[in-house]
Amino acid sequence: MFSHISGRMRIAATLLGTSLALAGPVSFAQAAPLDNEPLAARALSEARAAAPAASTAWAAGTRAYLVITTPGDTTAVRNAVAANGGSVFSSFDAIGVIVAHSTSASFASTMRGVPGVQKVGATRTSDVPADAYNPALPANPAQSAAPTTEPVRSDMTQIKADQAWAVNQGSATVTVGILDTGVDDQHQDLAPNFNAADSVSCAYGKPDTRVGAWRDVDKHGTHVAGTVAAAKNGKGAIGVAPGVKISSVRIAEPGSTLFFAENTICGLVWSGDHGFKVTNNSYYTDPWQFNCPNNLDQAAILEGVGRAQAYAESKGSLQVAAAGNANYDLANKTTDSSSPNDSTPVNRTITNDCLDIPAELPGVVTVAANGTSGTSKASFSNYGRDVIEVSAPGESVYSTVPGGKYSSLSGTSMASPHVAGVAALMASANPAYTPADIRAKLGEQATDLACPSDARCTGTTAKNSFFGEGRVDALKAVGDSTPPPPGKYFENLTDVAISDNTTVESAITVSGVTGNAPAALKVGVDIKHTYIGDLKVDLIAPDGSVYTLHNRSGGSADDILQTYTVDASSEVANGTWKLRVNDNARADTGKIDAWNLTF
Repeated sequence: MFSHISGRMRIAATLLGTSLALAGPVSFAQAAPLDNEPLAARALSEARAAAPAASTAWAAGTRAYLVITTPGDTTAVRNAVAANGGSVFSSFDAIGVIVAHSTSASFASTMRGVPGVQKVGATRTSDVPADAYNPALPANPAQSAAPTTEPVRSDMTQIKADQAWAVNQGSATVTVGILDTGVDDQHQDLAPNFNAADSVSCAYGKPDTRVGAWRDVDKHGTHVAGTVAAAKNGKGAIGVAPGVKISSVRIAEPGSTLFFAENTICGLVWSGDHGFKVTNNSYYTDPWQFNCPNNLDQAAILEGVGRAQAYAESKGSLQVAAAGNANYDLANKTTDSSSPNDSTPVNRTITNDCLDIPAELPGVVTVAANGTSGTSKASFSNYGRDVIEVSAPGESVYSTVPGGKYSSLSGTSMASPHVAGVAALMASANPAYTPADIRAKLGEQATDLACPSDARCTGTTAKNSFFGEGRVDALKAVGDSTPPPPGKYFENLTDVAISDNTTVESAITVSGVTGNAPAALKVGVDIKHTYIGDLKVDLIAPDGSVYTLHNRSGGSADDILQTYTVDASSEVANGTWKLRVNDNARADTGKIDAWNLTF
């Protein structure tokens, strides 16, 4: 993600060898555009020209400000806003944040001198659109015919979501908030899991609960929503957690598709108040890619958004956020040349005190993007030692877009909802988990990824600047919190290289199991290989009987990450079982990464 939407740097369309926008669904073989590219191509002047005519309550030169005070009763400070040339647009008393509008150039400096006011800052370098005073409802697009197939995609097998679905697809009692450009709630893959009662628009910083106000003003939010929880219904795509609910909290403004601080604050407070167990935040808070505490305006933004995140977390909500798409080291910040993005960007010197928010706020899970191999950093992904928490697939991710359609996009925006989905599965399997519990378990259960031959990657295999604690694992998220009972679960984690035109084996010795193996013996297979159409994979019983699991199917697809069910009831359970892999061609190699047996 991150786009303008969560990374807002301008990356040329040629980066991934594709056009800026795609007219229809993208095949898995095609490179996908970065999620920000369709937006970066639009001039802000064009976006503003498309805005509705101003209502009588709006005046040219209206700017938005955060006025920060003590949480609780904000009456005195709200009165001071009105007395000093401003108006209160909205107020979040529980966190002591007031959103004020004013046409006075001295409003902020005047309010900073008011007793009880702690910080004041402009949230924009552009005028508040007239639409803020009479917002138009987003379009409700006509829906295309539903697809008749629902392939399991490589991003889902990378994180073992396909195996997790056999255990737990997620609980309908868990809701994930999609804080984004909106969601097409009529989409056939999203409608079964959509929670309209808790959906809202927070564009401009005030809750708009009208029916449909939550709908998408782009396609980004609908794409994110599908990755989290597209229904497992035989149509199009499957989300990481296809059994949970999703609510749309639109925080992007129409036309510009920017996410200003007051919008983010509104969205986070709404999420806490409406019991969202997880939220996905595939954006950064505009107009500053990095907010610096030595700037009075940005200090207020840091305080206001930080309070909103802490409030949501205190209500039981875990925030998951994209790290950004600038291929930037977040642990060694030096310059920012893309801000402010609502007027004219300037080059400025920054330090690590300047934060990309919400991704770098305390308590937020910061997500980097893996490449299609699953073990590399996506070329665009931001990184940073002790900044990145975990990683997830972010290249050419196929998901839902408005109008019942599907498309592939790339970005850390696409990686983040994979993690939000895994967090939702974990919350479903462990209802008592707090946000801190889920955040810790995401890292503990992640698959360790070693640094590639790249000097920018520092740290250990267990935790480094490219992948954090590793790639998230959906299967572990839904597993029992205690180790499998002795004599029931057996695993071999030793790598075995698979060379061209060779046959290799990996053995597991089973003991302590009475009688024969079950009629539903579970065989978990994790094979890394760049062309699985070359491979024949067999389970060999202790007496030498052969059970074929995979026989040269799958064509040019990468990797086998699957749990097979084998009727082994005629076999004595105890003894040495083997996984035999036969490579039948040249040019592609790999390894048995791990395999297991569950009796």
